[in-house]
Amino acid sequence: MNIQNRLVTADLTRRAELVASVAAAAADAVDRQTKFPAEAIAAARAQRLLGILVPADLGGEEASISDVVDVCYALGRACASTGMIYAMHQMMVAALVRHAAGDAWHRRLLRRIADEQLLLASSTTEGQGGGDLRKSSCAVERRDERITLEKSATVISYGAQADVLLTTARRSAESPATDQVLVALAAPDYRLEPLVGWDTLGMRGTCSAGFMLKAEGEPGQVLPDAYHKVHSETVMPVAHLTWSAVWTGIAAAAVERARLFVRQAAGKGGTPPGAQHFTRASATLTGLRWMIGSALRRYEAAKSDSQELQSFDFQTNMNLLKVNSSEMAISAVTSALRATRSTRAADTSA
Repeated sequence: MNIQNRLVTADLTRRAELVASVAAAAADAVDRQTKFPAEAIAAARAQRLLGILVPADLGGEEASISDVVDVCYALGRACASTGMIYAMHQMMVAALVRHAAGDAWHRRLLRRIADEQLLLASSTTEGQGGGDLRKSSCAVERRDERITLEKSATVISYGAQADVLLTTARRSAESPATDQVLVALAAPDYRLEPLVGWDTLGMRGTCSAGFMLKAEGEPGQVLPDAYHKVHSETVMPVAHLTWSAVWTGIAAAAVERARLFVRQAAGKGGTPPGAQHFTRASATLTGLRWMIGSALRRYEAAKSDSQELQSFDFQTNMNLLKVNSSEMAISAVTSALRATRSTRAADTSA
């Protein structure tokens, strides 16, 4: 890494830490009250973190996915909902950059993302088959040089707070369910009618409710690449890398709290009962960080090779990253909790 790149990374780290401090202050209220983390997202806008992936010639910083992963980790340590919202936003920006940056309508949108720090959300789940992202029931309808679509979206995370929505749909009413496109919609192009709430356990601040989406726009708002290409080359790998970074940040925060707790107990003399659990939590966290770093290096090496990105081996490894990182994050947090509980129990009985 040359000096200029180190300076850019240091500046991005500083800005991420500033946003993380704002996110941490509101994190408890965000989760308890199912409240969108408005303060943290406002801080991300102020620090111009929402447009870092946008190419430099469109006003962005042309950051790498590695940079985004670092920001996701920092935000995940502070507030799970803020980290997840940032990750989902950057998935969609990455899709636009890779698959539509040469297209006039989407170039204008990317410039707006950099200039106005617009927040992007996605709508990929639908109706009864909401879990299958590679099939759509709704379709893009073309009428008099305009397009329309209506979608029963079972989940649109922070849909009511987003400035731009990217949604999957069949290419046309005659297309099969698997012939999908991705459509970019600016806020004036659509309206959302609430369908169902979603009171999750954790990350409630993502405000992941269901809506009936009704939209109208221009044909140029459809991304030029088919969704199967967008999904396999960008959405899936970037999602699994950034989500894993958020989960690792959550685990790191738990391990740090356990460390302080066990260290305080150690100051009273002897080895705290929770020390073994803390060691296990710390080791799991180290392994988790290594695993994400390895997957990130593989993605960065393959990002210019569409054939490699779509290969069975690459796709399988990225899917395993999601599964393994989620399990390891839970394991690290569980061990951290055991460290504090066993140490507290020993203090109480003493």
